[in-house]
Amino acid sequence: MPHTESAKRPDVEMVTAAVVDGTVTVGDVGDLPVPWWSFTKTVLAAAALALVDAGRLTLDTPLAGRRYTLRQLLQHRAGLPDYGSLAAYHDAVASGHPPWPAGELIDRVHEHASGSEPGTSWTYSNVGYLFVRQLIEHAEGKEIGEAIKLLVLIPLGIVNAGLARTPDDLTGTRWGNARRYHPGWVYHGLMIGSPVAAALLLDRLLRGDLLSPSSLHAMRESFRLGGPIPGRPWQAPGYGLGLMIETTTPPRFVG
Repeated sequence: MPHTESAKRPDVEMVTAAVVDGTVTVGDVGDLPVPWWSFTKTVLAAAALALVDAGRLTLDTPLAGRRYTLRQLLQHRAGLPDYGSLAAYHDAVASGHPPWPAGELIDRVHEHASGSEPGTSWTYSNVGYLFVRQLIEHAEGKEIGEAIKLLVLIPLGIVNAGLARTPDDLTGTRWGNARRYHPGWVYHGLMIGSPVAAALLLDRLLRGDLLSPSSLHAMRESFRLGGPIPGRPWQAPGYGLGLMIETTTPPRFVG
């Protein structure tokens, strides 16, 4: 059951959809498009692993000039800090400023936050997924929206989904975007689509319709994060490659 998350946006409600025995069920909100927020990371991970299967990216070889691997980026174990702790970032978003160039963002992050040795800890990092985006774009030779379409959406038969590029792209969503939020502030990219599309994508992905068995297995290998999360169904959550995974046996939730 994928969730569209709004961790730093308390004015946004959560929308859920699920596939049960091949049938999609949606809450009473209908099937208007919604921002996928961090479910976008699942899509990016799927795209990256499709490129691994094609021999165009490697999962466990340190990236050129860096100490971490693609697997560590996808699992938030690359030791990278995040921009979520930057007050200037939140101030700029709240003030309606246009997104900073990616290079400026990275400079600001490194100026105010420190990382850790790759593989030694788990730190949720949107910066890490910005780097995943850049790897996909370089390997595919296309900007991320088109790359996702070719690598994930078309192979899985997903329609009514795509990358938001401007504030106007969010206007027609259930959120409405009255504050004119710019999706470029989500530096790895922000997918929008119907809850049905999100549920079908996750169902078909985990069913094995896109990735090789080895890549799908790698995606579902999780790093244990801790105990129950209040207000959420997670009792023993872990993180795979772009996926939150319940680590109890058998796992009850993946999303």
